[in-house]
Amino acid sequence: MATYKVGYIVGSLSSTSINRLLAKALKHLAPSELELTEIPIRNLPLYSQDYDADFPQVARDFKQSISNVDALIFVTPEFNRSIPGGLKNAIDWASRPWGQNILARKPSAVIGTSPGSIGTAIAQQSLRGVLCFCNSPLMNSMEAYIQFKPGLITEDGQVTDDLTAKFLRNYMNELHTFIVRVLTVLPRNV
Repeated sequence: MATYKVGYIVGSLSSTSINRLLAKALKHLAPSELELTEIPIRNLPLYSQDYDADFPQVARDFKQSISNVDALIFVTPEFNRSIPGGLKNAIDWASRPWGQNILARKPSAVIGTSPGSIGTAIAQQSLRGVLCFCNSPLMNSMEAYIQFKPGLITEDGQVTDDLTAKFLRNYMNELHTFIVRVLTVLPRNV
């Protein structure tokens, strides 16, 4: 069976982010055909067109990290009914300069958790609009808005609620199916 490299981007810059815990859980619950690795965004400077002629090394490394994976998972909190500024900044770096959009044709999925009962639904909708513009095929058939409660996910990424674990495992299985389907139609450039 083919193994697919999946990069995950955590939208929160906080070291204590509950979305970082969710990302750890997804790594544990992913099928063996998916190899997950974090693509950090913390050190990216604010994007400006002034950089287009010569990206700083951190931005070049970031784009290369995205290039090195077969698909992406965006694990995002909701800030002020939208996506965090750091995540939008990372997407701007990934999609610029014009004509060098590394997100184009890259299968992607969106997920998030928050203490609120709608679990990042509005942020995810906002993020989907941005990724759609970037021509990133999105897994839309399964949405995941996780309401976080203390103790739901341990520091090492173990989900303590059986129903949530089952749901997230199914989400990752659906992601695997989606990646296979997209990359069958839009093969990787090898």
